Amino acid sequence: MKCLVINFKKTLFIFGFIIIIFLILLATITGISATSDNPVRRLPIYCVETDTKQISVTFDAAWSAEDTDEILEILNKYNARATIFVVGSWVDENPEAVKKFYDAGHEIANHSDTHKLFSKASRQEVIKEIETCNKKIEAITGEKVKLVRAPSGDYDNKSIEVTDALGMKMIQWSVDSLDWKKLSAQEMYSRVISKTENGSILLFHNGVENTPEALRMILEKLKNDGYEFVTVSELIYWDNYKIDYTGKQKSITQKLS
Repeated sequence: MKCLVINFKKTLFIFGFIIIIFLILLATITGISATSDNPVRRLPIYCVETDTKQISVTFDAAWSAEDTDEILEILNKYNARATIFVVGSWVDENPEAVKKFYDAGHEIANHSDTHKLFSKASRQEVIKEIETCNKKIEAITGEKVKLVRAPSGDYDNKSIEVTDALGMKMIQWSVDSLDWKKLSAQEMYSRVISKTENGSILLFHNGVENTPEALRMILEKLKNDGYEFVTVSELIYWDNYKIDYTGKQKSITQKLS
């Protein structure tokens, strides 16, 4: 009887050991599978780490162009060189506005051709959206387009990979004026001023009622605070950088020097 009890305990121990090994193997296999099915999510550039008091003012142009001259006047007053992300269909309807922004020294960038959400589009559709808009811009400016912003900020790994393959950088934003929500000029001012810091990328839209008034107030304050307004291409690093989990672009060479 004693022998039977010992053998039973031994068998139970071996059986339990086998179960543990099986569970470990299962967890390992599942982990590998999960890693394969869910690769690390890539990020566009939201802002830049810098000790220099520089920021970028950007506009997404997809609606009216009626306030073009007013926006140009405000930007010029504060010596602010902006980056205008244009939708191809907007370029079709407002080529003269594109030329005005470009001739005034502002950067013209890509915001897709039809504002189709990149995450809902195939790889080939994303390529077509970007390349078609590029051609429309370049026909007016004569310059190669360097930057793209995903429609509604809706990016995914596929669209970033396409952007990289085209030799461009995908740009998001770190300070959203929320002007499209029809906030008052004072509300936009408070939002933007409270969030802006070195290396920030600010988002506005043209064709929005209170944006020009808010822009005057915001640029006045930021200029008095010592900020310089540069284009996104001038703000970002073009090589030797990394992007952290928040989307902040950081120079690698600066840390090594």
